[in-house]
Amino acid sequence: GPSEARTEDEGRRLGHGGVGPHDHDRPINQSLFFSPMRGTRHSLLNQPNHFHPDLKSKPTQHSHRISAPPPPPPIHTPTPPPPFQPPPTPAMTGTIANGVAAPTAPGLREKAAAAPLPEELAPEVVEGEREIVLGRNMHASCFAVKEPDADDEFTGEREATMAGVLARYRRSLVERTKHHLGYPYNLDFEYGALSQLQHFSINNLGDPFIESNYGVHSRQFEVGVLDWFARLWDLEKDEYWGYITNCGTEGNLHGILVGREVFPDGILYASRDSHYSVFKAARMYRMDCVKVDTLVSGEIDCADFGRKLLENKDKPAIINVNIGTTVKGAVDDLDLVIETLEKSGFKDRFYIHCDGALFGLMMPFVKQAPRVSFKKPIGSVSVSGHKFVGCPMPCGVQITRLNHINALSSNVEYLASRDATIMGSRNGHAPIFLWYTLNRKGYKGFQKEVQKCLRNAHYLKDRLKDAGISAMLNELSSTVVFERPKDEEFVRRWQLACEGSISHVVVMPSVTVDKLDTFLNELVEKRVTWYQEGKCQSPCIAADVGQENCLCTLHKT
Repeated sequence: GPSEARTEDEGRRLGHGGVGPHDHDRPINQSLFFSPMRGTRHSLLNQPNHFHPDLKSKPTQHSHRISAPPPPPPIHTPTPPPPFQPPPTPAMTGTIANGVAAPTAPGLREKAAAAPLPEELAPEVVEGEREIVLGRNMHASCFAVKEPDADDEFTGEREATMAGVLARYRRSLVERTKHHLGYPYNLDFEYGALSQLQHFSINNLGDPFIESNYGVHSRQFEVGVLDWFARLWDLEKDEYWGYITNCGTEGNLHGILVGREVFPDGILYASRDSHYSVFKAARMYRMDCVKVDTLVSGEIDCADFGRKLLENKDKPAIINVNIGTTVKGAVDDLDLVIETLEKSGFKDRFYIHCDGALFGLMMPFVKQAPRVSFKKPIGSVSVSGHKFVGCPMPCGVQITRLNHINALSSNVEYLASRDATIMGSRNGHAPIFLWYTLNRKGYKGFQKEVQKCLRNAHYLKDRLKDAGISAMLNELSSTVVFERPKDEEFVRRWQLACEGSISHVVVMPSVTVDKLDTFLNELVEKRVTWYQEGKCQSPCIAADVGQENCLCTLHKT
């Protein structure tokens, strides 16, 4: 089993010299560094509130250092007829997504800048609401795949065409990123030092703690990242199991699957505001699922939860607890959920999975925030790596208790390993990106970014209300909910996520005050047209945000 492989020789687990992020009043002075020694114990778990003692570590000869990529080789000018030289692969940097030009092949930048965007790249303009039709292929355009011409080897025409398409596509990404507000992705990152690894097919097959026969992997980075998160959530190295997932949905699918294996006849409970992947898991695993009502804030209604538990008292409970709901950013009261379970007679007959896709990594850095900790009777926690952390590819982290995982794990002779993951083959680049960011920012860096997000979210909420626009911001959240814009073109331009009568902006580290001001100015200007001369009233969204946050004519004071 996995526990048999967790040794110094096989595991080579990575630790670090940082400490927990919950004593926010103490100074932070540390060097975040992962030691390759499997059994190393740091002072984290011996500290009161396990937070931030001064600790400095020096790299050893085994440390995984990230060096700058080697300089590109000189470009050789071929003899006529000269084939087209494609542009070099740009470094993976978030700054290019934020509007800073990146190198392209000679002449392509000027041509791409001058050429209008082709139909496939131009922002879609939609009149009225967009139609969603199940069972119909709805894509309106695509980049066709065509066979090269017979003489293409000599003319290089196909290479030139593809280079032009890619240059214009990149320009469209820059433009779309400038107006990105509705989805929880941190686009402010810099991974140029990792471009040297793009030429390798890195695949972390199977169990992270058991090396397979495939040698091109990044398990040593993956385990270092997992150790960091296990420590964040108060779980000892020899008590947890986890892996780097391909997305937050996979984390939810795995956490609920573990719960189902622990309690095969258990009923899944989830609030109506839970992410759709939770209900997808219920369908995939053919589990009985009970939807629990929510408060206006989006938080689970524990009174309704208690009533529904009593209706199914003979079967164990598997509960999804939201650490930040999708639309309103509401955080379920974990302590109250546990109390409700125990008062309803479910003591030792429940499994809790915490969906912390976005706020699971932000909450530990917020003063007075409730704790998400394995010291409480929870079974698993998952977060996304491409959201608050900022990764150029979707990924996530799933952590569970080691004693739960044996039921899922099976030997795979083909790999010479064991596997308890869902996907099998896993992106080996993602752990390196996460490891790199955790090392660069550390607890102190994340704490600063969380504070910036919360401060800017309050700024946006206050400015919306000052402009007479209904708005709500939950405590511990950077998701600002407001009335849905009437113009679908405006919604598409700013890539806003909408549900019913409300929309939201998720304030991430890459969202600046300047971007918020631009958005607000455009919104206020548009509303003058939408609601001109009192011909049309602004909508009442009291049912979604509460009367105290609604500024319609009925509730405006």
